[in-house]
Amino acid sequence: MLSNIKKRNEGFTIIEVLIVLAIAGLILLIVFLAVPALQRNSRNTQRKNDVASLLGAVSEYANNNGGALPTTAAAQTAALQNAKLSIYTGNATWSGTPGANGTTANNAVIVTGAECTNTNGATAAGSGRQVAVMYSVETGSGTPQKTCQDS
Repeated sequence: MLSNIKKRNEGFTIIEVLIVLAIAGLILLIVFLAVPALQRNSRNTQRKNDVASLLGAVSEYANNNGGALPTTAAAQTAALQNAKLSIYTGNATWSGTPGANGTTANNAVIVTGAECTNTNGATAAGSGRQVAVMYSVETGSGTPQKTCQDS
């Protein structure tokens, strides 16, 4: 009668549980390492979109005013009213000096009468109708990198 009783092997062994936990731990590690880079790239993309919107708003202002760029503070504020901004809302400053590099991670500098000579934010005198926007993007090392985009 005892020979008819079957031993039931149900459940997991401790080795199987440890293997599953190790795999889950590796997946979590990969996710936690990837998330900051994805967030940084997302913020940098938004900065680039804001700069494109700033340049578009200034170009629209110039088109509506006979090609003249805004020179007074009131005109500069009016020029940026149509810009759809997220990061640089209220943090886009104007400068008439080529080479001005007052950019931070959340500040853009709009330089009138200038063009970008390279991508690190340096500008040179351009025609009176050119506009350059200098801004900084985040890098993996944590040091902001100055960038320039012109119209």
